[in-house]
Amino acid sequence: MRAVVTGGAGFIGSAVCRRLARTPGCQVLNFDKLTYAANLSSLDGAEASPAYSFVKGDICDRVLVDEVLTGFRPDVVFHLAAESHVDRSITGSAPFVQTNVVGTHTLLEAALAYWEKLSEDARERFRFLHVSTDEVYGSLGSTGLFTEETRYAPRSPYAATKAASDFMASAWHHTHGLPVLVSSCSNNYGPFQFPEKLIPMVILNALEGKPIPVYGDGSNVRDWLFVEDHVDALLLIATQGRAGETYNVGGRNERTNLQVVRAICGLLDEFAPPAGGASRRDLVNFVTDRPGHDRRYAIDATKLESELGWRARHTFDAGLRKTVRWYLDRADWWRPIREGRFAGERLGLRR
Repeated sequence: MRAVVTGGAGFIGSAVCRRLARTPGCQVLNFDKLTYAANLSSLDGAEASPAYSFVKGDICDRVLVDEVLTGFRPDVVFHLAAESHVDRSITGSAPFVQTNVVGTHTLLEAALAYWEKLSEDARERFRFLHVSTDEVYGSLGSTGLFTEETRYAPRSPYAATKAASDFMASAWHHTHGLPVLVSSCSNNYGPFQFPEKLIPMVILNALEGKPIPVYGDGSNVRDWLFVEDHVDALLLIATQGRAGETYNVGGRNERTNLQVVRAICGLLDEFAPPAGGASRRDLVNFVTDRPGHDRRYAIDATKLESELGWRARHTFDAGLRKTVRWYLDRADWWRPIREGRFAGERLGLRR
């Protein structure tokens, strides 16, 4: 496989690059703009592999995207480049529209032009995997699951831009025949996640003795997916999925936000007991809820499991234990971020 990964210096993208770089017979090109949430140090191990290469660039730059595709000649494009933090989209939606909508359009047009010039065999092999989110489906009640047939109902600026890009990806398949697949995943977590997201933010605030903000009463529910399990799914979808189809990827690990926070505090108290016998749960601070905060997300991954044989290998408890241990061991990775780009402050409040 020759694969281009857009957003390959981000959390999920870097995990895809690391996996492909160590897979025999694969070549991977990481195409990333290097925005605030990107980090080339997340390519731990991949950057030394002859199977890995990197191009800095913006997916909105059609000339550069064309050069990358025609020069590298990929069999697969894993499209993960996106502005992805809901709180940031509340106070500044323009970058989300530019990257998630305009950028996806540019990439689809470039991929179409590239694909149309391939040989018949190469056209048959080529796949464009557009990686999306369960947030496009909106909010669930206390029961039920999102399926691939669930009606779209995005409720944040971030979700709206991802929904728009999903519709474009599907349209380029149905209109032009471009072999596009769409995947919608639940909340990812694991090593190398930028600390604006819930799990790493809680870990680092707790380690530093800072308040741990919990929105509302902490009862919002998310389905959690360990990032390496997500990578397994993406590789399966790209190589064995049916063009034109959407596949939901979920861990079947529903937890309230408060349960997640308390579990992290418990693991930190176990691995690095605080002085004086206090618990880090005492740092929990309930704050005003996020505007438009969806109550519950939960993915039904039956289609992916039954058609392609995928299964999440990590329970939430096992994945969280590995994640907390990684952040404890890798201060060399996260400390420069905390001291520079993001110190753990609350986002998403309109002044």
